[in-house]
Amino acid sequence: MREDRNCQWRVAARPVGNVKPSDFEYAETDIPEPGDGEFLLKTLYLGLAPVMRMYMQGTGAAGERPLEIGDVIHGRGVAQVVKSRHPGYRVGDIVQGQCGWQTWKVSRGTPQERFFTCRDYGLPYALAAGVLGMTGLSAWGGFMDCGQPREGDLVVVSGAAGGVGSLVVQMARIRGCRVIGIAGGKEKCRFIQDLGCEAAIDYKGEDVTARIAELCPDGIDIYFDNVGGETLAACLEHLAYEARVVLCGSISEYTRKQPFCLPNYTRLRAVNGTMKGFFVYNYADRFHECTDQMASWINAGQMRPVQDMVDGFDNMPDALARLYDGRNVGVQCCRVRGEPEPLEA
Repeated sequence: MREDRNCQWRVAARPVGNVKPSDFEYAETDIPEPGDGEFLLKTLYLGLAPVMRMYMQGTGAAGERPLEIGDVIHGRGVAQVVKSRHPGYRVGDIVQGQCGWQTWKVSRGTPQERFFTCRDYGLPYALAAGVLGMTGLSAWGGFMDCGQPREGDLVVVSGAAGGVGSLVVQMARIRGCRVIGIAGGKEKCRFIQDLGCEAAIDYKGEDVTARIAELCPDGIDIYFDNVGGETLAACLEHLAYEARVVLCGSISEYTRKQPFCLPNYTRLRAVNGTMKGFFVYNYADRFHECTDQMASWINAGQMRPVQDMVDGFDNMPDALARLYDGRNVGVQCCRVRGEPEPLEA
């Protein structure tokens, strides 16, 4: 990565199946200069999420203009303000927002970019790329608001070793719930049990439906769904009375050629159950409420922030591919430059 150029990753082709190197184009441009009402950002960390493949497919998922071939790929990150002609941003500020897959960015701080100034919690700013960023807000908003956890609830979390799932597992334990996690492979199952799952289901090596029946004889109070597909259908067969199903993600469906059709959603009727989806940006006005709470849990030793950090901007394409072939544990991130250096305004 060159410091004297703005390095970028752009869309080269619409992905088919998992993303591959030919779907990405590397480019370099001049470092932009901020005009009136603008500020220049130096990218420190970038977060990665399954939705980025949808962006590359030309699907807008957060109010942004759909990406065309040749566009810089959408992505949130952590950056430092190094020049500013904007009254709301000072040199040295650390922000979290829509940086895109690039090493420098000029911004006007528009509502569409959703920049938040990062608070100093005495923790690495790297966490703002995931655990104290949109991944944390997804877990917090989805579980606390949609899930409405109660002490003693039995919570099942799919994708439990992933970014959102690993946080939901820990939040459930903090709220006094029992937790069962679903993950792929023995190593990930051991990992989620270390986080607080009383039992783990290995979807790669076990019959998920049979294991849910064995482990949840009285039914599931909250099912937090990160994967969709057959796992969602299996959990719907084992709901407790007034169960809550939270629809966060459906990563098992993102690379399918044909959409999955849920065959048994009517199971919700038998138990007075609810199924509720959510969109992370609907909780944007509660961003700092979320990060304040999460940071307090981390500082108190109640929550372990797990981020799978890839080093180097050059490795962004492979970092995204890791999400779809199950190589990541926790929130997938990329260290572009690392922690900020002190700057004077």
